[in-house]
Amino acid sequence: MAIIRIAVLLVDGFTLLSTSSVLEPLRAANMFSTQALYEISLLRTHPDSAGTGMGASFASRHFADVAPDFDLILVVAGGGKKTVRDPVLFRWLRRADHAGVAMGGISGGSLILAKAGLLDGYRFTVHWHHYEAFATMPGSWLLERRLFVIDRTRYTCAGGSAPLDMMYAIIARDHGTRFARRISDWFIQTEIRPTDTPQKPSTASRYGTLPKPVSAALELMETHIADPLDQQQIAGLVGVSERHLRRLFTEALGIGMMDQYRRMRLETSRELVRTTRLSLGEVAQMVGFGSQSHFTEAYRALFNEPPSIDRRASVPAA
Repeated sequence: MAIIRIAVLLVDGFTLLSTSSVLEPLRAANMFSTQALYEISLLRTHPDSAGTGMGASFASRHFADVAPDFDLILVVAGGGKKTVRDPVLFRWLRRADHAGVAMGGISGGSLILAKAGLLDGYRFTVHWHHYEAFATMPGSWLLERRLFVIDRTRYTCAGGSAPLDMMYAIIARDHGTRFARRISDWFIQTEIRPTDTPQKPSTASRYGTLPKPVSAALELMETHIADPLDQQQIAGLVGVSERHLRRLFTEALGIGMMDQYRRMRLETSRELVRTTRLSLGEVAQMVGFGSQSHFTEAYRALFNEPPSIDRRASVPAA
């Protein structure tokens, strides 16, 4: 099993809570495994040191001294409105992107990725303190007011304790939901969140009480909208047989597992069709359809009209 290399890039003024919420699940994953699963590199944007608002700092290397040779780079910035306009940093991030490195933004890190031109055409979230910044920045931003959003090679979350949830989703994808749940239990984290947390309602509040394999499968589906998993992958990550999982889905939700998955992807597409000016081909790609014609056919079958008509009725003319 190949080790996954993750760089955590600390922007001066980063918060301890966000940073530890990224690092601790990865540390626990390595601790609970018989072999190291994640290689973690701490980088900083400041040439001398990266400090928190409380003056704490981490041993780290300046990003410019390191080749962006990672599997994932997570940019951690505080929730304050400190402006980052570093062309050297932006070029480094774009170089990493061109090399196929996945990118993530923690709290205000999403704003930095956006300024580097790395969030165009991706769904994402950011700390609520930065909502206004995106409202005034030029561009068609696909900002979702959620706890975290994973869209293909982009991993963004609101900061605070939200990285815990996103890291569990990443670990569940890599090593299965049972392993991720073991880490969640280790940190005594429940599903209860404050009412003002930027997120969609929990799986339990939307579907009611469900068997654990079904709930885990739904969570995997929600984090793989643009790059759908097949039922063998889902069952393997959940830790049950495909046949058993299909039966549980039908009994709990009255719908087939992959039918539910397609419905979730199409509901996401409907939101994009109605609220953005992305082309229908781009929307199709963002919800995991290989062709626009296949997407249109599926959209019409579920919503009784093609996406072009739905958009015409929903989006004002420019």
